[in-house]
Order: sequence, then C-alpha cells, then structure tokens
Amino acid sequence: MSQELTLQQRMDGEGGSDPLRRAVKEAVAALAQAAIDISDLTCRGALAGITGKAQGRNTDGDVQKDLDVRADQIIREALGALPIAVLASEEMADLEILNPAAPISVAFDPLDGSSNINTNMSVGTIFSIMPTPSDASAAFVQPGSAQLAAGFVVYGPQTSLVLTLGQGVDIFTLDRVERVFKLTGSTVQIPPNATEFAINASNRRHWDLPVRAYIDECLMGADGMGGKDFNMRWIGSLVAEAFRILIRGGIFLYPGDARDGYEEGRLRLVYEAHPMAFIIEQAGGGATTGRQRVLDLVPRTLHQRVPLIMGSIKNVQRLEHMHTAPDVALETNAPLFGHRGLFRV
Repeated sequence: MSQELTLQQRMDGEGGSDPLRRAVKEAVAALAQAAIDISDLTCRGALAGITGKAQGRNTDGDVQKDLDVRADQIIREALGALPIAVLASEEMADLEILNPAAPISVAFDPLDGSSNINTNMSVGTIFSIMPTPSDASAAFVQPGSAQLAAGFVVYGPQTSLVLTLGQGVDIFTLDRVERVFKLTGSTVQIPPNATEFAINASNRRHWDLPVRAYIDECLMGADGMGGKDFNMRWIGSLVAEAFRILIRGGIFLYPGDARDGYEEGRLRLVYEAHPMAFIIEQAGGGATTGRQRVLDLVPRTLHQRVPLIMGSIKNVQRLEHMHTAPDVALETNAPLFGHRGLFRV
C-alpha cells in the first residue's frame, strides 16, 4: 500500500468547526476532482474529441478552444453544489452569484495555455479562493493578499497540483491508478537567486527600457554586472513556467509593452496574477508588476490585465530596482542587442 499522503489526508486537518476553512477544504477537494477529469481529457486528446480547434471567442476577445469550454463546464459542475457565494471564470463575462451568504468565493482560469493543446505541450488550471465580503458582488474587489488559498494544476508528463493555504506551498502528483493526488513536495522554497529567465524575446522592440536592460544584462552573462551566465526558457504556458520556477528557481516576465492592447500587460489579475503571486510569495519568491507588489493590487474590473514578473526573490528585486531607479537601466551595455552589438535596436 502506498505511503504517500493524499490530498484528502492533507486537507483533513483543515476546517474543523470553522465554516470558512471547511468551505476552503471542500472547494479544494472539488477542484482536485475536476482536475482529474480535465487531465483525462487532456491525455486522451483527439480520442476524447479534444482537437485544440477554436470554438469562437470569449467575451474578452480571446480565442476559445474546445478544451477551454469543456474545462469550464467541468469546474462549474464540481463547485456548483458547494457553499460558495460567487464564481468567476476567465471564460465568462460576469460573476455567477450562487449563495451570497456563503463564506468563500472562487475565481478560476479553467484552462491556461490553451494555445498549446494541439502541440501536446503543458496546459493547466489556476484558481483563487477569497473570503466573501458583506457585499458578495465585491468578492473580487479585494487585494490579492486577502486570498485564503490558491493553486494551479499542470497537465504535463505528470499531472501536478500546486497548493497554498497561506502557510507554505505543497505539490501533489496525480496517481492515475488510484485516481488521487499524493503529496510529492512539501513546504517548497524557491532558490533566492537563479540563472534562468523566461520571456517572449520576439517582443523586445516593444519593451520598456527597464525590462530591455534587465534582459540585456542576463544575455551579457558572466561578462555583465550579474557575473553569471543565464539560460532562457519560454513555454508560453503560465502554469508550466510557474512550476519550473518552484522546482529550480528563475524569473518569468510578461511585461506590459508598447503594442496596442498590451500597455497594461495581458495576464488577468483575478484569475492569473493574484493566485500565482500568492503561491510564489508563499514559496519565498517575489511577484511584481515592476513597480508594485502584485498582491497589493485591488482589481478595478473583473477581467483587468496586468504585467506579471515573478520568481526568485533576488532576480525580481533586481528588476524592480531597474524600474524604480531608471539610471540603473542605463548601466547595461549589452553586446548582442546594444547599439554597438550584432543587432540594431
């Protein structure tokens, strides 16, 4: 018999007579079950009718894939019967108010990275659990620091569930035989300084100076101010990037830039940036827009987008310093991308 602690066993210590924590426990259990069902669909792919083809656009203008729609349905069904005040899904235009008197509200991105589906790369689910205020319709007009729990699931070579209840970060791996999540990493800590960065470098010409200078500094490697050689990684799936950071450190950047519609970034604060920032900070890392701590942000709208920079604390602090002290950004003289380099700016 396997000796690994299951997610259910881990959560058995939560709740007790406290209705708030008990509601969190039930929501996490339901989300985990939904994730198992979504994992089955992801693994079977076209055999389950999942092709990665577009099914139209959601209300925010993003292309919806077939698994986006199915995952959204699965999660809504899993949470629908629980004591939850409000549901918010990235795939829906408005809040779904279920029971305004319930103690918690849940926001979720049912399928992060759906553009990767038909290329057989990692996708995932992200969720955030908030306490319900007296006005339930304001459940997601709270700073990220108010979160009770947050997590994400990666549907990759293994299906992994990352969870924080505000007291550190645990990682659970799906046992496909027993169809339960089992604890495979507890009190995860991100290395404070690392030599991997993840960014879509094709957008360099649109970046603000601090971001451009930071990446140039990384590219200078041992010859630059950092004194270390860096490796670049870019998957284009937020859950996969976050999981890699939790395992071996590094920094992920999805900044705002000069393109139309990208001025304030593209990741959604409620569904992506808030839960990821909570997880990363609980693991000893940092999460910022470049100028402000993500967990301090209060959403102005349900689908607000923000820049997100997260990862090893020293790396994040260096980039924050470049934003708040602009002269520092001018110190970088990158051999590859500078005026005297191989490529013109």
